Amino acid sequence: MSNPTSNLDRIDIKILDILQQDGKIPNIKLAEAVNLSATAVLARVQKLTAEGFILGYEARLNPAMLDTGFVVFVEILLDKTTPNVLDEFSDAVVQYPEIAACHMISGGFDFLVKIRCKDMAEFRRISGQVLWQLPGVRETRSYPVMEVIKDSARIALPTRVSKG
Repeated sequence: MSNPTSNLDRIDIKILDILQQDGKIPNIKLAEAVNLSATAVLARVQKLTAEGFILGYEARLNPAMLDTGFVVFVEILLDKTTPNVLDEFSDAVVQYPEIAACHMISGGFDFLVKIRCKDMAEFRRISGQVLWQLPGVRETRSYPVMEVIKDSARIALPTRVSKG
């Protein structure tokens, strides 16, 4: 299986980096930043999107302003990890907007979820009415966040590319 980044050149990497910083940058400014015409940059962005390097665009909202600044990470252990139980759990998790992220992990637990809510009282409600109602949950361990040091969705881009 080939490495998808081998299809990228230094200009593609720069475009991706700039778009990660400012997804609303006007095409003309993006073109100036990478020293290409607006038409050429638009074609590259469309190609990067079609190839799956760019998944979409969204606004980053301020959780504190929206009463969802309290974060809790929860380890979840299922009673069994058969394919149907894993599928049922996964299908159920995506239904709850309070669950900001869910990752299947290896180790002592099966899943790590990130909960965003107003405060500890709301988390207690979510724990009882959401987490413990998910299919197959046998055990949970909760870790309330005391302080966010870094929270980024940015991806470290390759510094070396094979072409261009």
